[in-house]
Amino acid sequence: MRLFDITRPIYGGMDVYDGDPRVVVRRVASVVDGAVANVSEVCVGTHTGTHVDAPLHFREGGPGVDEIPLDILIGPARVHEFVAVREGIDAVALSGLDLGACPRVLFKTRGAEGRDGRRFWAASAGLTAEAARALVDAGVRLVGVDGASIDPPGAVDFAAHRTLLDAGVIVLEGLDLSAVPPGTYELLCLPLKLLGGDGAPARVALRSL
Repeated sequence: MRLFDITRPIYGGMDVYDGDPRVVVRRVASVVDGAVANVSEVCVGTHTGTHVDAPLHFREGGPGVDEIPLDILIGPARVHEFVAVREGIDAVALSGLDLGACPRVLFKTRGAEGRDGRRFWAASAGLTAEAARALVDAGVRLVGVDGASIDPPGAVDFAAHRTLLDAGVIVLEGLDLSAVPPGTYELLCLPLKLLGGDGAPARVALRSL
């Protein structure tokens, strides 16, 4: 058995999606300054780093991240590799895959190269609306990407987000799949249980089967 930690680290000043809150991590009590313990304050957006998108992210009144069933977040997942993709994964690219074989699908793309800098966000490949619809029709329950967004770069209507989340498919973004070979694993994804949250950072791991 092998475990892969596919979570990107959170740290002060890290790059975030355009328009999202900046990340601040600061020590508010320090042992070296005489405090009894070290205590830090962390300020992050709900879509910082490796995170889960809940339906509420795009639909007011939709389920929040605290309402996502654990049996969607934990279970078999298949990693597919599309290292040559730049503009987005389309339905044609998915046509050769048995999408119904596993309820959780993770896409490894060239976006994994820039792990902590602007290149990670700029180079991220997402899904076209048609590809998202194909995943919904195949009965997939969770879709994850190693990029900043499930939508391709420059998307303005966020069709992939809307197609997946409206169908109750959970979106997992910002994964670090750089060390993970394609194949089938057990996904362990535990987002912060933010009451009524539109999303939440998560610690995510894959366990070999």
